[in-house]
Amino acid sequence: MLSRRGFLGVAGSGVAALALSACAGTQGEKDARPSSDADANQAEPVTVRTSALKGPTAMGLVEFMSLADAGELSDNDYQFHIVASPDEVTPLISKGEVDIAAVPANLASVLYNKTEGGVRVIAINTLGVLYICELGDSVHNVADLKGKTIYASGKGSTPEYGLAYVLEKNGLVVGTDVQIEWKSEHAECVQALVTSSGPAVAMLPQPFVTTAQAQNDKIRVALDLTEEWDRVQTGDEKSSMITGVAIVRSAFADENPEAVDAFIGHYVDSVDFVNDNVADAAELVGSYDIVPAAVAEKAIPACNIVCVTGEDMAEQLSGYLAVLADQKPKAVGGSLPGEDFYYGA
Repeated sequence: MLSRRGFLGVAGSGVAALALSACAGTQGEKDARPSSDADANQAEPVTVRTSALKGPTAMGLVEFMSLADAGELSDNDYQFHIVASPDEVTPLISKGEVDIAAVPANLASVLYNKTEGGVRVIAINTLGVLYICELGDSVHNVADLKGKTIYASGKGSTPEYGLAYVLEKNGLVVGTDVQIEWKSEHAECVQALVTSSGPAVAMLPQPFVTTAQAQNDKIRVALDLTEEWDRVQTGDEKSSMITGVAIVRSAFADENPEAVDAFIGHYVDSVDFVNDNVADAAELVGSYDIVPAAVAEKAIPACNIVCVTGEDMAEQLSGYLAVLADQKPKAVGGSLPGEDFYYGA
């Protein structure tokens, strides 16, 4: 068993799902959840191993991590591992080496199908954080992307499917009207953008947008993909873009429901702290080497860090996954997850 400090070691220099994920004090997160003061309800502390992605996921957890690292939480032994890519999380979950993990929203559904219900989602932790950025001034709407190459990371997960959906709804075909050059990490997209000698376009999540602009102040945010997603919604059944969620191994949840509920309570408190105390949170983000504190302070307000649980989570996430399934069933693992996928709903 790794020590808490060892398990908290940072791996790599990239991401967020994309991807992406974390929690905050908005959109129904106050529904029927225990407070973080769970000591009275948790007689036997257990070890809770958690993995988070560099980016909004880990940023939303920083107060939780700092309290655990300082030994100020006695209800359970919380251990955190920050990784650069969702690819690093999947085997940890599959092998039972991590109990709770923040992953791209569609990957949660893929893992549910792959493990035959072996994971459940406990929270939506990041809403839309994807932006089209350019070195130039030629993109002012989605149609302007025609004929361009977009640097992007997150192939096979939320960024790819979200971008493809927005392009398709605007009449653009990937591979014909728009080319996408996939990179392994968001940091590579930033590098490609800031070092380009001519007009360049990249899809980036926060806080990498802020990182890119810090390196080259001529980079501008051309499109907010969350707004573009909302713009193409029609009919009664509308969906929202969701970047990341937190999942738990079903076996762990069945054996330790109090620990899972306590984790959610701490998570809510942490993201409330991050959103309400941006400067202090940014210092913690910098101390954990997620991104520099100055970058975090500018990026946090645009990161859409939330914590949506229970029925609200089920309603929002099921609608988003349904859009992806209609577009490409493989994106959600071949079929939509069952009702048991939604913890506490």
